[in-house]
Amino acid sequence: MEAMQTPQPKVSFKEQMHQAREDAILQSACRLLGEKAFDAMTMDDVANAVGIAKASLYKHFCSKEELCSAAMVQILERVQAYLAGLPADMPPLEKLHALVRWSLERLLTNEMPLLPSRNSTLRAVLMANKDYLNGLVTVSDQIGEWITQAQAQGVISPTLPPLVVLYTLYARACDPVVSFLKEGGQYSDAEIVELVVRTCFDGLAAR
Repeated sequence: MEAMQTPQPKVSFKEQMHQAREDAILQSACRLLGEKAFDAMTMDDVANAVGIAKASLYKHFCSKEELCSAAMVQILERVQAYLAGLPADMPPLEKLHALVRWSLERLLTNEMPLLPSRNSTLRAVLMANKDYLNGLVTVSDQIGEWITQAQAQGVISPTLPPLVVLYTLYARACDPVVSFLKEGGQYSDAEIVELVVRTCFDGLAAR
């Protein structure tokens, strides 16, 4: 006899529209955080990007800090999903390459928010956000595991503290060299990604 399935509660059209609008708000916030960073971005910018009144925006998020915190949490969820989707049998160094490449591709399309500065109001808010901190710990632990595995295999220098390697990889997600190269117009987006990945993992020494 087949097990009875509990029927899922129906989501009303109004709730669906509310969620769709919230998703659009978060997407616009992520893009604006990539273009302008937190301090320069305004709630007016977000409302204009979504095409809604500022008052409607405040029905979803009561402040710029709350909105941007939600956007940063969403980004971490996307990173977690990407990491979980990598093949289990992929070598750890290749996983790190893939992560950096994915991050750079998001950065080039302004889908990766710039990290808040140390004195930013957003940073203080994020440090008090349990969802953000839990997501950051989860992502850091997974990347850290791959770093130590790669060091054990001798493909990343074991003399480097894993934390230094971790922060170096994180820094690529907001590397200004990406925008410098894109603005220069000499390289395609794909070439920029490969060049930054090479300098990140191979350094500048002649081979």
